[in-house]
Amino acid sequence: MKCLKGDLRATVLLFIISWCSASVFAQSIHKITGSVKDEENGERVPFTQIALYPIGSDTPAAGATSDDQGQFQLKVKEGEYRLLASFVGYSDKTIEEIKVDQDINLGEIKLASETTQLKEVVVKAEKVESSFNATMEGIEINPERNLSNQGGSVVDILRNTPSINVDQDGNISLRGSSNTNILIDGRNSVLASDLEQIPAAMVDKISIVTNPNAKYDAQGEGGVINIKLKQGEGLGNSGKAELTLGNRERINASLRMNASKKNFNVYGGYSFRQWKRLDNSSTRRETYDNNQLLKQEGTNNRSDWEHTFNFGGDYIWKKNKLSYEGTFNMEDEQDRELNQSRITDLTTGELLNEYARINNETENNSSVGNALIYTRLFDNEEKEFKAFVSHSYRDQEEIQDIDVYSGTYVPGDETLTGNERATIQQYLTNVVAQVDYAQPTEIGKIETGYKLIYRDLDTDYLYEQMDMNSGNFIKNDEVSNRFLYQDQINAAYLILSREIDAFGFSAGVRMENTTVNTNLITTGEENKQQYTDWFPSAQFRYFLDKQNTLKFTYSRRIDRPSPRRLNPFQDISDSLNVRQGNPDLQPEYIQSLEFGHMLDKENWQLTTNLFYRYTDGWVDYIVQVDNGISYRNPANLNSATTYGIEFINVGKIMPGWNINASYSLFRAQVDGRNLDDNYTNDGITWNAKLTSDLKIPFDINWQVNGYYEAPEIEAQGRDLARYYVDMSFSKKILKDKASLNLSLRDIFNTFNFAGENNGEDFSQSFVYNRDTRMILLSMSYQL
Repeated sequence: MKCLKGDLRATVLLFIISWCSASVFAQSIHKITGSVKDEENGERVPFTQIALYPIGSDTPAAGATSDDQGQFQLKVKEGEYRLLASFVGYSDKTIEEIKVDQDINLGEIKLASETTQLKEVVVKAEKVESSFNATMEGIEINPERNLSNQGGSVVDILRNTPSINVDQDGNISLRGSSNTNILIDGRNSVLASDLEQIPAAMVDKISIVTNPNAKYDAQGEGGVINIKLKQGEGLGNSGKAELTLGNRERINASLRMNASKKNFNVYGGYSFRQWKRLDNSSTRRETYDNNQLLKQEGTNNRSDWEHTFNFGGDYIWKKNKLSYEGTFNMEDEQDRELNQSRITDLTTGELLNEYARINNETENNSSVGNALIYTRLFDNEEKEFKAFVSHSYRDQEEIQDIDVYSGTYVPGDETLTGNERATIQQYLTNVVAQVDYAQPTEIGKIETGYKLIYRDLDTDYLYEQMDMNSGNFIKNDEVSNRFLYQDQINAAYLILSREIDAFGFSAGVRMENTTVNTNLITTGEENKQQYTDWFPSAQFRYFLDKQNTLKFTYSRRIDRPSPRRLNPFQDISDSLNVRQGNPDLQPEYIQSLEFGHMLDKENWQLTTNLFYRYTDGWVDYIVQVDNGISYRNPANLNSATTYGIEFINVGKIMPGWNINASYSLFRAQVDGRNLDDNYTNDGITWNAKLTSDLKIPFDINWQVNGYYEAPEIEAQGRDLARYYVDMSFSKKILKDKASLNLSLRDIFNTFNFAGENNGEDFSQSFVYNRDTRMILLSMSYQL
């Protein structure tokens, strides 16, 4: 309660300061708006630096950056000005003698690509095209500009993104935090629960917001990742077909079509994905209470088939726009896992026991999502009204058929000693309703809105063991269970933002009321939580000149336990390494600060961010060994603190050679003394990513991607270093209507996942080698 009162006082004070500051500068202020486009092809040019200089002065009176649609807005006092628009790879555009005595719309500002004249030969300079751009909110990703993404999924896109790490199970972490709010087209969706089902070819762009304001959900320690799927573009009819073939019979094929007129647009897309891989793992565990050594080897042969559709349309009449967006996915998966275990005396090496387990697993999933969006169109671009309702549903059935071989390392019909079967039936429903409104006023732009999120998860887990005498399966009531999960979040927000000369700010607060109900049907255990939280946020930006911008952001956030972490069911696919959830988990609360500097030169851009994050009640996985069996489940620790620095660089070394690089260095401190005095850790880690894009003879693009992640601490140990190198070649053919791409992933086969865990009576290490080395050949054709 004391913390809540402090947040309210801070929020009220923040609004008072912001309102007073705005009122002082509210006299004789006029608005200048416009958009920036490429002079040659008419495409939008986002993130263009716009500066407005008083006549006769070299100090800007106001500055802004165009948004992802190329739109910009400035506010200045009455007077005469000149406008300068600049972006890497384009010649600066100056508009002289702009007399401001009322609001002005400059219309379209068209930028021309730079040209260089050398020895009477005119050479057209290329724009510095990057797969990502640093923005005031975080990072904007353009997947098509990274050649290694072709033929992959959303997970592959994120794997090549600054500040993001992807683990062996496809889980996403941002700046060391695995708790990130992932949205599909700006909405909560069940599709976000399995990002590998979304083909990279269907993704238009991805926005990463590292410190979101009050308009966004407060959920997610690491921030927000918004995945925008492709829709129709431009007037007329168009389409694109893509086909990828790879080793291990990998196939990815997609087709997109759209038809667009002045007042309507319809589009549709289909993708088929066949993905096979062969993984292997090893574990070594020493247990001191019984003086034993466990060595375990595992292999996993996985085949996955998916069909994905996305479709929708827009209709515009008068000042109204009605849109529909839909997605549908079907997935069939087959796995064959072999685990072989050998237990010996830790001192003498004497063989004590051997085990082998074969798990034949089948999984059938289907997901569907629908959204209806209404947008009111205004002549004043600052004024906004948007409302939508969405519904998504996922049906998942998983069957594990496990053969057990005791007393032997090599399985065979004659050594079969048991059979187990697990059936998991899961239904997940997600409903979202949201209304957003923005209104410009004399004191600044006011934004407000309401959002409802409702989730319902029903997981039925049946575990059976075969009676070897009768051959019948018998239900194990101690393990079988049914888990029901429901949550509902009602949220409202208020934001005030204003541009004052070269200074801009945004201050807001979000209220979220949360209700969570969990029920273990078999045992009758129920857990109900209800709480209300306030989440203040603030963002400040100062435009030093046309090349330098400073920013500062703050937000308070929450990370609620996911149903998977709350679900107490045991994963018995490996009887010696059991994973399960914890229904007693509590939310994490996060305080996040960020200070950044953006430097935009003619041929390169450098963004520097200092960040700090304090998490109260941090959740980490704790490993405990009992009777030679490792149990891994999540638990709330006292706290975790993370702070560091991040560099993001986009630049042109020479004509035809561009580089994108990012580097992050941070320190992590974990305090878990509420559970055990030994659950504390402190360490420094870093990671780096580099993309080199070089034009070589025969008009071929040669791209190299490199990644390195240093060891990172956990409460009981650390994850070891990870690294890989990808290489791709691309060439346009058929008068630039088609392109060929050859991608070599993890060419040195080094990208594995390894770690160490230590407890009072055990120590263990593991290595997981996912099948990441592959060859992919892709062709795309513009219809």
